[in-house]
Amino acid sequence: MTGTASQIEWAGQIRARVDAEFHRVAEAFRTAAGNQLAEDRRFDRDDTMSIVAILEERRLEAMANDHAGYFIRNWQELTDQVRRTIAADARYREIKSRREMRRHAKSQDLNV
Repeated sequence: MTGTASQIEWAGQIRARVDAEFHRVAEAFRTAAGNQLAEDRRFDRDDTMSIVAILEERRLEAMANDHAGYFIRNWQELTDQVRRTIAADARYREIKSRREMRRHAKSQDLNV
């Protein structure tokens, strides 16, 4: 990692928390996929596992950055950065849109 010794030490601590947070969020999605209703499972589970793949890709991108300043600037306050990282991904927005369309179609079917 590049930076001053103190930056590298600080960034190393942040980096470990970032990695753990990505894993925590991915595990939450995996658990959700296992708990989805049987009738919705086929589409929703596939979508959920696609989100997990996006998470892993974004985690690898973040972990590949070797600049201490990147972690200090972008990940120091680990509140909702992982969620925002996913939400900014066009593939995630597409998945979310498909889910909303399916739910809307399902509610229309129930109203008929």
